[in-house]
Amino acid sequence: MALLRALNERKGELGLVLQVAHLHHGLRGAEADRDLEFARELASQLRLPFHEARVEAARAGESIEAAGRRLRYTWFRQLMAEGAVDAVATAHTLDDQAETVCGKFLRGAWTEGLSGIHPVVEFAEGRILRPLLGARRVEVEVYLKELGQRWREDSSNRDEAFTRNRIRHQLLPVLESWNPRLREHLAQMAELARDEETWWQAELARVAPQILLTGKPVRGGGRASGEGVALDAQRLAALEPAMQRRLLRFAAGQLGAALDFQATEALRTLAVEGRPGQKRELAHGLRAERTPRELRLAVEAISGTAAEAVPEYSATMPGEIVAPVFGVRMRIEAALGAGTATLRNWKPGDRVRLRYSGGPRKVKEVLERLRVTGSSRAVWPVLEADGRIVWMKGVELEPEKGIVVVATEL
Repeated sequence: MALLRALNERKGELGLVLQVAHLHHGLRGAEADRDLEFARELASQLRLPFHEARVEAARAGESIEAAGRRLRYTWFRQLMAEGAVDAVATAHTLDDQAETVCGKFLRGAWTEGLSGIHPVVEFAEGRILRPLLGARRVEVEVYLKELGQRWREDSSNRDEAFTRNRIRHQLLPVLESWNPRLREHLAQMAELARDEETWWQAELARVAPQILLTGKPVRGGGRASGEGVALDAQRLAALEPAMQRRLLRFAAGQLGAALDFQATEALRTLAVEGRPGQKRELAHGLRAERTPRELRLAVEAISGTAAEAVPEYSATMPGEIVAPVFGVRMRIEAALGAGTATLRNWKPGDRVRLRYSGGPRKVKEVLERLRVTGSSRAVWPVLEADGRIVWMKGVELEPEKGIVVVATEL
């Protein structure tokens, strides 16, 4: 509401042709319906074109937060691709930035993660702009009250089953008792991290072609085409550790693999100090081999034996599970009292009941339906509680009475 009113007041000065867009996420029932009507009425009062659409975030097979964000930005990009708008402005504030940076820090993010919410995001279809990113939420509320402009609150913002809400309502107030300017400092950290990332990306583009190699060397010179990438171990060892880490993560990224800190350090040790013939197997089928001159990386399908070695994570309900192997953090709520939930790899014979499906189906069949193959299929998480699978990555299951699972990516 504040963003809309502020831009509408200054549209002539800024040369804007302003429109309003509202996405109904298919959540919160009648409350969300009233949100849509509220936004539609204001757009009508301001005589602004109004775009609306409806999605079903709860059926997307992801956490509600992740699904909502993905569907939201997909729609924004669609509006730009269709030529309805040239850019989209969202009303993220400094408080949103502080919460994002804090959450990323808690999950062990790299520098790029600490860059938080970017003021401008460039897509092929157009730009996403965040004009209020330097404003505090309290300033936004004061502005609206001065205008006499009502607004609506999303009731899910009070649900502390969501990590962001626990950060907002529990953690940040405690930390601010130590430093009242904490939110401002977290926002400044994000700005520093963004500038650092811009420099690193340019430097990486300069150095990577000198270190990264494709295919395998052949007798007589040259390299044969093939899967995987390699790094010149001698040249890599001559660089500073910070650049070594960047190059290793970049190389793994070329294969679709994401490295955490421990995996990065293992590869760095193998590249710099390893002996020819040494090998390392990392998560999700990433394999590394040290040759006399190179560190070679490749992704291979995980064998059944390796899949059986994937760890399990258990928690008493209600509780939280953080599972780096699966790249997920989840909060499990149990209305019927304490019990144990276990996040584990799927096993042959596991069955799940898909929402809006007639009966239980084998997990194997569900993965085939999702077209999940290779190493991804060998390691696929499910959450078991009281002998039943109550959550599975990538699909929406029939809700289990009294059990609510909220999963977010690490």
